[in-house]
Amino acid sequence: MEENMEEGQTQKGCSECCLKCLSGIPYASLIATILLYAGVALFCGCGHEALSGTVTILQTYFDVVRSPVDALDVFTMIDIFKYVIYGVAAAFFVYGILLMVEGFFTTGAIRDLYGDFKITTCGRCVSAWFIMLTYIFMLAWLGVTAFSSLPVFMYFNIWNTCQNTTLVESSSLCFDLRQFGIVPIGEEKRLCTASENFIKMCESNELDLTFHLFVCALAGAGAAVIAMVHYLMVLSANWAYVKDACRMQKYEDIKSKEEQELHDIHSTRSKERLNAYT
Repeated sequence: MEENMEEGQTQKGCSECCLKCLSGIPYASLIATILLYAGVALFCGCGHEALSGTVTILQTYFDVVRSPVDALDVFTMIDIFKYVIYGVAAAFFVYGILLMVEGFFTTGAIRDLYGDFKITTCGRCVSAWFIMLTYIFMLAWLGVTAFSSLPVFMYFNIWNTCQNTTLVESSSLCFDLRQFGIVPIGEEKRLCTASENFIKMCESNELDLTFHLFVCALAGAGAAVIAMVHYLMVLSANWAYVKDACRMQKYEDIKSKEEQELHDIHSTRSKERLNAYT
């Protein structure tokens, strides 16, 4: 019987410990972090492969060659965008971890309000700093989303033309890269629907794959924007809770101080009466 009671108490203690650990998890920050990582991974991975596919399409079907000198051509810009993607992936991986840590500390501060945990002014400043930084990142991701829609629009026009080649057989449509600023004005790089390269490009898997990769990258950027908005709501709510907790903490400190002073006054008067009586 005693062994069964001890086992029951042990299981009860483990279950209480697990529930306490689960109650301390900032689920809102966890959901936002998962959404951020998914969006950034989708944007960086698909964007990188889409840029590589763009290089292949330009070189194979549009006959665009890389400049032999260190000039700022389209291929140099694509290489720069790839390096930017590497930096974005690393930066937001770290930023997601920082926001999760902040969420854990803020959740612990709120739950331990009436315990020994003391909310400092530095903690409130850190929360406000994260709110400002997340707002800036949200605006940046909005710009990235708008910028990512440009290649989607260009590839959609080409892909849609390839899907309706029977409708454009009677007319000759051409795609001029100078219209998109990909090549200089003096360099004519045009691909018409009646050309052999256009037919080969439409029959290949590179155009279809690159187009859908850009669509996925656009979806990833949109998911990152939603994650940033989610983080803003979480951080704003945590900051408001911490601010109210600080006021409550000050009130409790003042109340305990006044009670201590009243207790000291009462003790002093009791001693004086006792001395006067004796």
